[in-house]
Amino acid sequence: PECYISPYFTGISGITNDMVADAPKFHDIAKQVIEYTEGKIFVAHNVGFDYNFIRDEFRALGYNYRRETLCTVRLSRKLLPKRVSYSLGRLCESLGIENEARHRAEGDAVATAKLFDVLIQAKNQNSQYRNQGLDVLMARRVDKIKPYILRKLPETCGVYYFINKNKEVIYIGKSTNMYNRAVSHFTGDTQKSKKMLYELMDVDFVETGSELIALLLESEEIKKKKPLYNVRRKNHEFSHCIDFFTDALGVINFKIVPAVESENALLQFNNYSSAREKLDSLIENSDLCLSHCGLTGKESSCFNHQLKKCRGICCGLEEVNEYNQRVSDIIATHSFAKSSFVILDKGRNAEERSIVLIEKNQYQGFGYVDELSQISNSSEFKNIVRKATYYPDHNDLIRSWMKQNWRFKTIDLPEPDDKNSFEAEQYL
Repeated sequence: PECYISPYFTGISGITNDMVADAPKFHDIAKQVIEYTEGKIFVAHNVGFDYNFIRDEFRALGYNYRRETLCTVRLSRKLLPKRVSYSLGRLCESLGIENEARHRAEGDAVATAKLFDVLIQAKNQNSQYRNQGLDVLMARRVDKIKPYILRKLPETCGVYYFINKNKEVIYIGKSTNMYNRAVSHFTGDTQKSKKMLYELMDVDFVETGSELIALLLESEEIKKKKPLYNVRRKNHEFSHCIDFFTDALGVINFKIVPAVESENALLQFNNYSSAREKLDSLIENSDLCLSHCGLTGKESSCFNHQLKKCRGICCGLEEVNEYNQRVSDIIATHSFAKSSFVILDKGRNAEERSIVLIEKNQYQGFGYVDELSQISNSSEFKNIVRKATYYPDHNDLIRSWMKQNWRFKTIDLPEPDDKNSFEAEQYL
């Protein structure tokens, strides 16, 4: 109803627009469908196709329709192996089941019901399956592994590792609730997720307590182990940087350079194109000058000034201090307020705190300290932390996390060559 039926589909099904002109709307029969199927199993040939239509119609009405399902395609493959085709038409034809109204609701439903009867008879005549219930017979390997995987994972924050039969890590994930995150994997409907679950044999995990540590550990582990089904954060090589420096005129410049030539990196990237994309974004958003970003020569005015996208620092029409202020704001956004400090966050239990160490603007590692610990100097923090392999995107993760969270404390540390002491007891 209310949907135009083209001649093409009329040719396939025999259904015309006139035939459905007075048909009831779905909301008119929704209550009957609920009552009729209550406590029943929804059976169809390729059940996901039919069931999703019904479920989506109910969803449009604001009702969560849920029924157990059974697919006669899967059941046929199990009980009637080595058939040329498992389409409803070809399968029914090979079994002598007539369908007088193909591609029509009643015709296909009756044919599926007759096929289902044949499948039940085939099960009862097969000594291997005779004493098995359909739920056992239809259980997929992923259905069997799911309870085992979920039993092993706690509802806590951490990093989890999916492992295949060869003891290889095939996926690494993180979550504030590892159990719930794993549940979501089993409800995924992409080919990639289905393939991963088919290979899944075991799971391991590390509780972190802190979401920040989970983010950092996941990123490091993905780069080291390179799991098959992880896509993001696998690249561990950073080939290009956006450096900043002050020229003879006192103007702060940006420039893309190879990582090996970097002297004062603001940001690091896996390739030149990523660096260029980021620099173009900074230029666009802050009216920066192409000449002072290393993208053109030192002409009297850059091309962006002609387009009114540069305020004229390249031709003396903008004060150096005004231009430098915008550049300094960018640098501040992508830098830590202090080059060496410790982040204190939640631990794995109520009696401990987690620590993340940043030294000379680089993430160093994480660790845990007892709530009552007394720490009097920065070297003690270094002894506590688990030393991490530094990757530039770790700093990005830390900055992003700090912007989005506020329930943590920081302790500023003296630089390694600074002899000044500091007090940390008050924070612990």
